[in-house]
Amino acid sequence: MGKLKKAYLAGGCFWGMEDLFRTQKGIKDTEVGYLGGENENPTYRNHPGHAEGLEITYDPEETSFTALLDYFFRIHNPTTLDRQGNDMGSSYRSAIFFQNEIEKKEAEEMINIVNASNKWDTKVVTRLESFEKFWPAEPEHQDYLVRYPNGYTCHFERFDESYL
Repeated sequence: MGKLKKAYLAGGCFWGMEDLFRTQKGIKDTEVGYLGGENENPTYRNHPGHAEGLEITYDPEETSFTALLDYFFRIHNPTTLDRQGNDMGSSYRSAIFFQNEIEKKEAEEMINIVNASNKWDTKVVTRLESFEKFWPAEPEHQDYLVRYPNGYTCHFERFDESYL
């Protein structure tokens, strides 16, 4: 196993994102938490400006950042501003938290591919935000849908085929 990398994505309620990503090839670990907000040490009850997000640990010899983005755009609706399913507000925004210019460029390219696919009725509103810090969510939110298999989620594979 090579050197592992991390990716940071937000696309609505973090429970469903984690549940789907954990099963993908090359994913070694997932953790739900908060990204891009205004306060230190955010909590589920106090995370102003933070997105509910996911830290994905992956093996770049088995998958790529672009492949993660491809899957990300297939499991949530990237065309709804600050909303996924019944969840509304900036906590549920679609965002890619890039760590460097290479990731930013790959994210921009993927957004262009998704828009050109015409799979969605409107254009992608996914935000590109510079990664600053990931704050892990409380233990009760980690692996939530593993512990509660019938729990709430608005995530599912909307398209079988890859954008690539």
